[in-house]
Amino acid sequence: MKENTILEMKNIHKRFPGVKALQGVDFSLNKGEIHALMGENGAGKSTLIKVLTGVYEKNEGEIYVNGIEKPAVIRSPQEAQALGISTVYQEITLCQNLSVAENMFIGRLNHNNGRSWKKMNEAADKILKNLGIPARATQQLSTCSIAIQQMVAIARAVDMDCKVLILDEPTSSLDEGEVEKLFTLMRDLKKRGVGIIFVTHFLEQVYEVCDKITVLRDGKLVGEYEIKDLPRVQLVSKMLGKELDDVSEIKDSSLAYKGTDTDVPVYEAKGLTGTTGIKPFDFEIKKGEVNGFTGLLGSGRSECVRAIFGADRTVGGTVKIDGKETKINRPIDAMKHGIAYLPEDRKGDGIVGDLSVRDNIILALQVKKGFFKPFTKAEANKFADEYIKLLNIKTASADTPIKSLSGGNQQKVILGRWLLTHPEYLILDEPTRGIDVGTKIEIQKLVLKLASEGMSITFISSETDEMLRTCSRLIVMRDGKVVGELKDDELTQNMIMSTIAGGEA
Repeated sequence: MKENTILEMKNIHKRFPGVKALQGVDFSLNKGEIHALMGENGAGKSTLIKVLTGVYEKNEGEIYVNGIEKPAVIRSPQEAQALGISTVYQEITLCQNLSVAENMFIGRLNHNNGRSWKKMNEAADKILKNLGIPARATQQLSTCSIAIQQMVAIARAVDMDCKVLILDEPTSSLDEGEVEKLFTLMRDLKKRGVGIIFVTHFLEQVYEVCDKITVLRDGKLVGEYEIKDLPRVQLVSKMLGKELDDVSEIKDSSLAYKGTDTDVPVYEAKGLTGTTGIKPFDFEIKKGEVNGFTGLLGSGRSECVRAIFGADRTVGGTVKIDGKETKINRPIDAMKHGIAYLPEDRKGDGIVGDLSVRDNIILALQVKKGFFKPFTKAEANKFADEYIKLLNIKTASADTPIKSLSGGNQQKVILGRWLLTHPEYLILDEPTRGIDVGTKIEIQKLVLKLASEGMSITFISSETDEMLRTCSRLIVMRDGKVVGELKDDELTQNMIMSTIAGGEA
C-alpha cells in the first residue's frame, strides 16, 4: 500500500447463484479523500460495500486497511468497525423505540447506573449541537423526521472514531440546507484525515464535494478518475456504457399533454384536508396530463398525494371522479376508481421483501380481485414475465425474492405492480430516488409515453429538473400549503424557487 492509502481492495470477486456480482474489482481510498463510487443500480456498488463491511464474504481478492501489509480479515460488520470502517446506509437502520442518544451509543456504553445514562445524554447533546442537528438526546427517535434520523445515523458513525466512512445515499432524504450541513461535516472529516466513500446518484453533489470517482458497470471496474478529468457527460456515458442522449430532450413535443380546459378532470378535489398538517387544497388532473407537486422537503407534497389516494385520513373537502362526487376513505376505494400510488418509502410502504418478484408484481391486482379468488400460477407467471420484460427488470427469475434486487429494480417491480392494474390515474412519489441515471431516464420516458396513451400522472421528485422534464403543470407547496401553480413559460427553476420563497407566483 502507498503511504497515503488507507484502504485498498484488489481483484474482488463475489458470486451468487447464477450471478457474477463482482468480477475482479479494484478500489482504493486515500486519507483525507472523498471518493465517489458510481454506477447504475445492479453495477455492484452495494455488493462491494457489503464485502468491505463483512456483510458478504468475498469469493476472491484481498483487502488492505490502515497501511498494514497483511490482508485484513473482515467477516462481519463488527470486525469492519474494529478496523475503523463505519457505514451509514440509505435506508434508516436505527431503532425507532429508543432515544436519539441510545441510538448513537448503543453497544458502546455500560448503562448499569444512572450516571452513565447522564453522561451518554450529555455527550449526545454535545455531538448533536456540534453538527447542527435539531434533535435532543432524550427524545424518542420515532418523533424525528426521516431527515433528522439520517443525520443521527451519520452522527453515530462519525463519533465512532472511523478512519473510513461509507455514506450510502445519505442525502436522499435531506433538503438542501441539510445536505450542505453534511457536506460541511464531510469536508471537516477530510481535513482530519478520514477517507470517505460517497455513494450517490446526485451528479451535482459528486462534483461539489468529491476528489475522485470510481465507476462500476455490470460488476466490473470501468475506471478510477480524478474529478477534474471526468466531465459529467463522460461520467454518465461510462456508467451506461453508451453515449447518452441529451436528457433535456426527454420531453418530446409529440408526447406533450394535449388536453383542453374544457375536459372533465379524471380526478378533482375541492378543499381536501388531511390529518397530517396540510392545509385545505384544491387539485385536479385531466386525461393524459402529467402534473406534479413541488416544494422543499417537508412542504406537504407527499401528504397531499397520500390524502388523494386515501393512504392518510381526510377530514374535509369533496372529491369527484370523472365529474361524479365520490368518497375515498381508504386505498382500496381509490384502487376501485382506477387510482394507483407508488409511495415515497419504497422499503416501508412498497416492497414485501420476502416475497418473490412475481408475487410483488401481482399484489395490487390480487387485492382488487380479492384474495379468495387467487390467480392461477400460469396467470401469475404471464403477468410477471410481461412486466419484467416491459420494464427491463434485472432479476435472475420471477421467483427471486425482491429484497435481493437492487434499489432501482425494486422500484421497477413496484411500478409494474401498479401498471398491471391498468390505472386511469397514476401517482408516483419519488419514483427515481436512489436509483441510477439510466433507470431514471427510462422511468421519465415511460411516464411521458403512458401519458401520451391517455393515462393521467402526478409525478413528485426532489430533483426539480426531473419535474420540469416531465410535467406540464406544477403545484408549488410551502409549509403544508399550496402557494402557487406554474405552467407553460413559468416552468423554470427560477420560478419554482421564487414561488416557494415568496408565496403566490
